Amino acid sequence: MSLRDRLSRLTGEGTKTPAPGSRQETISELRQRVDALMTRREGISRGPVRSFGPAVPLEHLVTGEEVEMPQGRFFFSRSRLEGSHVHGLHRVCDLASLSMEAAGILAGSSELGGSNPTDALFLDTETTGLAGGTGTFPFLIGIGWFEHRDFITCQLFARDYSEEKAMLAFLGETAAEKRFLVTFNGRSFDVGLLAARFILNRIPDPLAAMPHLDLLHPSRRLVGHRLENSRLVTLEEFVLGLKREDDIPGQEIPQRYFDWLKRRDGRLLEGVFRHNRLDIVSMASLARHLADLLESPHGHPHAHESDLLSAARLLLDRGRTDQARLRLEALADSGDPDVALSALKSLSLIHKKAGQWDRAAGIWEAMVSRDPLDVFAVEELAKWCEHRSHAFGRAALLVERVLGECGTLASAEQQALAHRLERLLRKASLTGP
Repeated sequence: MSLRDRLSRLTGEGTKTPAPGSRQETISELRQRVDALMTRREGISRGPVRSFGPAVPLEHLVTGEEVEMPQGRFFFSRSRLEGSHVHGLHRVCDLASLSMEAAGILAGSSELGGSNPTDALFLDTETTGLAGGTGTFPFLIGIGWFEHRDFITCQLFARDYSEEKAMLAFLGETAAEKRFLVTFNGRSFDVGLLAARFILNRIPDPLAAMPHLDLLHPSRRLVGHRLENSRLVTLEEFVLGLKREDDIPGQEIPQRYFDWLKRRDGRLLEGVFRHNRLDIVSMASLARHLADLLESPHGHPHAHESDLLSAARLLLDRGRTDQARLRLEALADSGDPDVALSALKSLSLIHKKAGQWDRAAGIWEAMVSRDPLDVFAVEELAKWCEHRSHAFGRAALLVERVLGECGTLASAEQQALAHRLERLLRKASLTGP
């Protein structure tokens, strides 16, 4: 098949017999078809071409300067948020008092406990795609840290691919001065991507050995149960009290950079810098919010009680039983019946595991008095009566009522309770009234 025929198939044009003409006319026609094909492909994959008029230099819109390293140059922007600045529900100066013990629990790492909030390096990247392979280019790297009561954000921007090595070298020097890393979904994306870029540029990776708090996973666990999703912008609005205005959609960012490489128009990237800077500050705010859920038995004024319940469960899973118990005791009196019931269940199991049977049984008794068909409480109280107090008749009555009146039992639950009732009746007949 000739090149002309292949182009006809790709462009959707019918096959025509070429009119006689010069070789130059044929080449010109083929070039026109190639241009038409590429224009069509770009229109499909990258959207309409933006027309902004004359390009505006980036430094006219984003405060920054060119930084020169032995490895080359890149664009650098630095900003400071004063401690009095309010970001959603929090002041910046409050973010700097992040509990490191709580941060260690969130990360599941004891290494963070001996650190200071000023040791944290907050990191977020903007890239040419989400695949995360060697073809994905991190053209903007945002980093942040606490400095006394203020918060510093720095943005490293590769104006073209040749500036990557200098940008990564600067990141490496900065990261070497910090002790741990904070990201949002960085464990699955940013850190792995940057590790590949460090390797490709033959630069040691300072991030690989740093303790890492990835906020996505504790966010899902502590507050995700009441949200549609756990995206950072969702957490900002429904947890941190911040709603972005005129923010650029994340899926539009890669194309903005591709357009920048062609046009060098700062207006393409002004919103990308703002988006990235907000991400970094919001990570600091989110870290403080999640830590507060773990730190205080009563949380804080903006906490949902269901979030505090999730925090108590996380503490329990991390082996912080005493801290979990204090929070569950507070939540047992919650005005939300679902939260109170769940807290009582967890609290009773803590007492049971500790061998504090009287306390556990007291909770089950109270739960059964409130709802005689509470399957959990009936089962646990029946076990207590059978194996501890040997009140077989009482246990049989409790189980028999649930089997007879509860219409929501699953088949497995029915079989287990029926088997228990049979055993209890047999023991009751052997011991007498």
